[in-house]
Amino acid sequence: MAMHGTLDHLLGLELLPAEQIVEILDQADKFKEINQRKIKKVPTLRGLTVINFFAENSTRTRMSFEIAGKRLSADTVNFSASGSSFAKGETLLDTAKNLAAMHPDIIILRHAMTGAPHFLAKHVDAAIVNAGDGAHEHPTQALLDMMTIREHKGRLKGLVVAIVGDITNSRVARSNIFGMTKLGVEVRVCGPATMLPIGIERLGVEVFHDIDRAVTGADVVMMLRIQKERTSDPLFPNDREYSRFFGLNARRLALAKQDVLVMHPGPMNRGVELASDVADGPWSVILEQVSNGVALRMAVLYLCAAQRLSE
Repeated sequence: MAMHGTLDHLLGLELLPAEQIVEILDQADKFKEINQRKIKKVPTLRGLTVINFFAENSTRTRMSFEIAGKRLSADTVNFSASGSSFAKGETLLDTAKNLAAMHPDIIILRHAMTGAPHFLAKHVDAAIVNAGDGAHEHPTQALLDMMTIREHKGRLKGLVVAIVGDITNSRVARSNIFGMTKLGVEVRVCGPATMLPIGIERLGVEVFHDIDRAVTGADVVMMLRIQKERTSDPLFPNDREYSRFFGLNARRLALAKQDVLVMHPGPMNRGVELASDVADGPWSVILEQVSNGVALRMAVLYLCAAQRLSE
């Protein structure tokens, strides 16, 4: 268990106490100012080594973690599975042991296997940060989402957030549900029956199959990409049909609160889950999410490093 002001690991939000979530958000708010300076660098993590171990494709998350590490003056090393022994059949454990032999302080892991970061945390003497494991969790994305909402609304408790799309395959949705419900958010999930996991209401969310009803009176509408790469079976007839029944357009958005925020974790399929005029409209905070991602990940790296430096 981490001490106050530190993190052992960040494996997910399911078991992370509400007060630690708030602590990460508060720390991220402090780091945001650094990203607006002319010289965007502080010596906070000088001498520490951070490895970005991405066994799945990523643009925003990987670059965000790399920038976060460098802005804190950590020695940041990028490890791409496709160009490594991992691609030659080396096991995750053997790869991890070899990485551990180099004595890194923090390993950021994205992996297609659910539970891979938890596995690594048991076998490596480094802080592990989950950058997405299978269809399980993506904690830093959910944290930056909550940071962005809190920035605009001044609070999280009592807000209504509608998450629409491929809930079953979305690690972003899962982490947001775990985090937001702990902080008093009323979470609605919406999508076709083929995209909603059975029993998801047990996580404390309200389930909708009609997007108009789901977004009515919402403070925030978060649209998700259909993750075709995670399933071999078609979940709906075609993109046009999906957009007609579950896409967010200006008419549907008008049913939400007047000061509604529109969010998307990216990458976005314009014209499918989100109309371009909505994605680029005054309600959209999608690029702010990306910007806040750097500050949030700086906070996570700092808190993980603080745990190690205090030992």
